[in-house]
Amino acid sequence: MRPSATKSVLIIPVENQVRELDPKLLLACIGARRGFTSIIGSHRELDFRIASFPRSLYLNKSMTGRNLKMFRIMRKVGHEILTWDEEALVHLPPETYYSRRLDPVAIRYVSHLFAWGEDNAELWRRYPYFPEGTPIYVTGNPRNDLLRPELHPFYQTEVAEIHKTYGDFILINTNFNHVNAFFPAQNLFQPCLARGEEAKFGKAAVGMSREYAEGLRDHKQAIFEAFQKLIPDLAKAFPNVAIVIRPHPTENQDTYRQIAAQCRRVHVTNEGNVVPWLLATKTVIHNGCTTGVEAYVMGVPAISYRAVVNENYDYGFYRLPNLVSHQCFSFEELREMLRKILAGELGAADGDERQALIDRYLAAQHGPLACERMVDVLEKISAEQIRRPPRPLDQRLTGWILATGRWLLKRVKTYFPGSHAPPEFHRHRYPGITLEELRARIRRFQRVLNDDGDIHAVQMYDHVFRISGG
Repeated sequence: MRPSATKSVLIIPVENQVRELDPKLLLACIGARRGFTSIIGSHRELDFRIASFPRSLYLNKSMTGRNLKMFRIMRKVGHEILTWDEEALVHLPPETYYSRRLDPVAIRYVSHLFAWGEDNAELWRRYPYFPEGTPIYVTGNPRNDLLRPELHPFYQTEVAEIHKTYGDFILINTNFNHVNAFFPAQNLFQPCLARGEEAKFGKAAVGMSREYAEGLRDHKQAIFEAFQKLIPDLAKAFPNVAIVIRPHPTENQDTYRQIAAQCRRVHVTNEGNVVPWLLATKTVIHNGCTTGVEAYVMGVPAISYRAVVNENYDYGFYRLPNLVSHQCFSFEELREMLRKILAGELGAADGDERQALIDRYLAAQHGPLACERMVDVLEKISAEQIRRPPRPLDQRLTGWILATGRWLLKRVKTYFPGSHAPPEFHRHRYPGITLEELRARIRRFQRVLNDDGDIHAVQMYDHVFRISGG
C-alpha cells in the first residue's frame, strides 16, 4: 500500500476494544472524508507489523517507559508519534501521575499532544520534564464524541436490544482492576508465594510509591467488598428491576458471576461500548469510575456509592466522577435515592458548579466534534510530514530488524509462566471484529454524520484494517 501523495497515513491502535474501537473508528471515518487513509486495529498486532507500514502519523494513547522501545523503532522506520492519554481524564494526583504515566525520555519522541480538556493540558504543562515547544491541542477525545446527543442514534439498535433483553435495569459499573485484575500480575500487588513474604509490585503499581500503592490497594479492596455485598442487597430491595454488572474491561469477572448465579435478576456483561448501556439504563452506580463522568455528560442519573471513604484517594484520584454524581454513603441512603430515581422524582446530578468542573476537564461538548478538531490539526501535521524527506535507508533497515526481533520475543514471552499478558488476556481485551461488522459500523456512522461519500474498508491482517475515502 502506498500513502496518498498529499496526506499521511494514520495508524490508529486499539487496546481495549469495547472502550476504544467505536470512537477511533469514528475518527477514521471523519479522516476518510478529509482524504486520510487510516490503518486501525489491535494495538498489539499493529505494533508487531509496524515496519511494514508506509511512513505514517501514529496516534498513540500513552507515553510511559513501556512505550520507549516501540517509540525508538517507530522513529527509525519513519513514523511520527502523536499522543493523547486515555487515563488523563480521571487521573492520579500529579506527582503519582507523572511517575506512572509519563516518562521523561519517551515524551521526547512525541511531536504533538491532544488533551481531553484544559485540566489535562495544564497537567502536562506542569510536568518537570515536559519538552519545551511541544504543542498541546485541547481538542477533546474521540470517546467524548459518542456522549453527544447527535451521535446517540449510532447505538439505537444496541439500545433496543438491551431494552428487549433486560427491561428496566440498574447498571453497576465497577473499576476494581487494581485488586481484581483479569490476571493476578496486573494487580497493584502480586500474590505472595510464601507466608510473611513482602508482596511485590504488580503492573498496576508501576510508578507509584509503595505507601501510595498499599493505601490504594486497601481502599479499593474495601470498596470491592462493599460492592460484593451491595449487589445481592439491591436484588432483594428492588425485585422487579434487573441489575446489570458491567466490570472494567481488564477485571476478572468470576466474583460477579458467582454472585449473579445466586440472584435471578442479576446479570454480568462487558459487551460493547458503555454508551448504549447508559442510554438504556434507569441509573448507574459506581465508585470513582469514568462512567460517572460519561453519565453526567449524557444526563443519566449516576450515583457514587461511597460506603468506604478515604478522601486522599476519593478526591485525589477519583475527584471528577465523584463530584459530578449524586453521592451515597450507606445502603439505606442509596436505596432511598434509587427509589426516587426509579419513580421519576430525581434526575441526573446538575448545577453550575458541576458544569463548570466538567467544562474544565472536557472540551468539545458543543460545536465541532473532537474528531473533527483533531483532523484539523492532523491536516497541518500531515502537510509538514509530507514535505520532509524519508528516513535514511540504513535507519529504516535497523528499525525493521528491531521490530522483527521484538515480535519474536513477545510471541515467546506470552507463553512463559508468570506473564502479565498471556494470550487469553489479549483475546479478552481485543476479541476482534469481522470485516463485515466493521463495514456495518462505518455505514452507521455515515448515516449519523449525513455522509453519503464512499468509505472503503479492507482487511490487511488479522485484526488490522485499512479505511479510506472514495
